[in-house]
Amino acid sequence: MNLWDQFLWVIFPYLCLVLFVVGHIYRYRHDQFHWTAKSSEFIEKKHLRLGSLMFHVGIIPVIFGHIAGLGIPKEWTQALGISDHLYHLGAMYIGGLFGFLTLGGMLLLTARRLTIKNVRRLSSASDIIVNLVLLFIVIMGMYSTIVTNNVQPDFDYRSTISVWFRNLFILRPEASLMADVPISFKIHILAAFFIFALWPFTRLVHVWSVPLNYVGRSYILYRKNRKQGL
Repeated sequence: MNLWDQFLWVIFPYLCLVLFVVGHIYRYRHDQFHWTAKSSEFIEKKHLRLGSLMFHVGIIPVIFGHIAGLGIPKEWTQALGISDHLYHLGAMYIGGLFGFLTLGGMLLLTARRLTIKNVRRLSSASDIIVNLVLLFIVIMGMYSTIVTNNVQPDFDYRSTISVWFRNLFILRPEASLMADVPISFKIHILAAFFIFALWPFTRLVHVWSVPLNYVGRSYILYRKNRKQGL
């Protein structure tokens, strides 16, 4: 492996992960006031509601699918009686279904941000970059799943990409595992690490601010002040 491969599959992933962790710590400690989704719902609701629903319904199963595919060794699923063919069918059809939902949502949200004047005016440069990068990641993921897997049916990402990915987290990176990976998968992976590097410096940080306390908190009551006629 040459120095370029070492950079792409060892240095670059670690650099992105360090930016992800350190950036979040810095943002939380020094910039909590801007830790927000900065919603533009009051400007336009129709496309936002549909696009956001499609994206979130699709992306959550996609994320769990990636966690399973990258994090669970092939031998474990085989030990449970899940054959490679059955696993492949699940990844293709179930993953493809939720992938299309995610793609449709991202297309709607990106078109909304770029084509609706007032939404575009409210958007920062980072908002537009994040939208475009996320859309690109989803497109490359769908292309890899549907096109590349059919054109190169003998390629097994669970013996290459998954092993490389897990080795990153045990500090035993092996760039050689990525040597024969199809280019579409490589682009998808590099773009995904890039969005992790951008994450702490964009509105994506709102993902970590799930308002779980809303479930158990008391209702807020508003009473009319009859003396003042309010």
